Amino acid sequence: MLVVLLCILAFAMLALGFEMLLVMGAPALLAKAAFHGGMPDVIIPQKIMGGVNVGTLLAIPYFIFAAELMAHGVIAQRLTAMVRTLVGHYPGGVGHTAVGSCMAFGAVCGSAPATVAALGRLCFPELQRAGYSEKFSLGLIASSAECALLIPPSITMIIYGWITGTSIAALFAGGLVVGIVLGVAFMALVQWETWRTGARRGAPPKPGERLAALGAGAWALGLPLVILGGIYSGFFTATEAAAVAVVYAMFVEMVVYRAIGWRDVVRIAESSAVMVSAIFVLLAMGALLSHFVVLADLPRITLDFVRQLDMNWVAFLLFVNVLLLIAGMFIDPNSILLLFVPTLYPVATALGIDPVHFGLLVTLNICIGMITPPFGLDLFVAAGTLNRPVESVIAGIWRFVLVNIAVLALISYVPSISTALPRLLL
Repeated sequence: MLVVLLCILAFAMLALGFEMLLVMGAPALLAKAAFHGGMPDVIIPQKIMGGVNVGTLLAIPYFIFAAELMAHGVIAQRLTAMVRTLVGHYPGGVGHTAVGSCMAFGAVCGSAPATVAALGRLCFPELQRAGYSEKFSLGLIASSAECALLIPPSITMIIYGWITGTSIAALFAGGLVVGIVLGVAFMALVQWETWRTGARRGAPPKPGERLAALGAGAWALGLPLVILGGIYSGFFTATEAAAVAVVYAMFVEMVVYRAIGWRDVVRIAESSAVMVSAIFVLLAMGALLSHFVVLADLPRITLDFVRQLDMNWVAFLLFVNVLLLIAGMFIDPNSILLLFVPTLYPVATALGIDPVHFGLLVTLNICIGMITPPFGLDLFVAAGTLNRPVESVIAGIWRFVLVNIAVLALISYVPSISTALPRLLL
């Protein structure tokens, strides 16, 4: 009875357009009042505050601040120039530059919307000058930014690791491989579009230009090397790596490139604080809801349901993919994690699915949700950044959605793609 009540109320509030913090918080409060009246009231604030009083979550504000510093500085420009110089003169090179730049910037910021905002204005004019259609160019920019959620550092993986207790270092290692696979798939689509339309290649680099571009982008590329090298060498944890990322980003943007000053840092810190607050409010409400989900024994009920249907891990992953793809069309990424992972994760582990594999599958589904209408966040960021109607972005996104689904099927049913590197390193 409690499970049915929680689900009905949550979906009704979601359909009526309530804020996600209310969608998660109100059913929990109603469950407490209706079925757990003897529970002390102090449990509610304890669960809310205790849910976010976790050291692992400190990585989130640090990585967000570092991402905002780099988005407002010139690291994105240096990375784009470096990738363009290396591959822009090959057939399809301008499109490959867009994908490669998004992957490189994603490796230093971990945020898909920040990647769209930082690189959209740089890559979009060049794609059109090369002869790619407006629809294809918009779709390419919005889709390529998804790699930022997979290639570490990734805030989505940090939250998944917090919910499930999975090693964040292992998730980062697996995400690096999956992100590269997705990027290569996008590059294959770019190459096909180049052959189909005869898009022009970029100008070949002048003597010494490659070396100069590598030198200009070396400081920017140093950040993922410092973060990943420090984590996998055991020199510092993922949370400490996030703090190092902030110091490194400030040093590069303020001292090396001299692109921002202290006034800019204060302004960027204020905007970052707003973003962090929004995320942590959702995390707090999600922790409260998870407490009552456990009391309602929903994970066991779900597992019994799966066993009654005689689902094996193959059928279960198909069910999860369909469920999350639909949810991604309507719910923001963090809310998807908080609503579905606490219930689905115990079932996945009971069926023998590796936690890292399941985490990357969930993350890839969230990536697709970022670009699927009607509420894909990156669609609106791309439209606003490039001053184009959101309908134009949606019209250009469908081929990339199909590529995403193909990669999702590959990652779902070839677990070694996700787990080989984490097992090798850890």
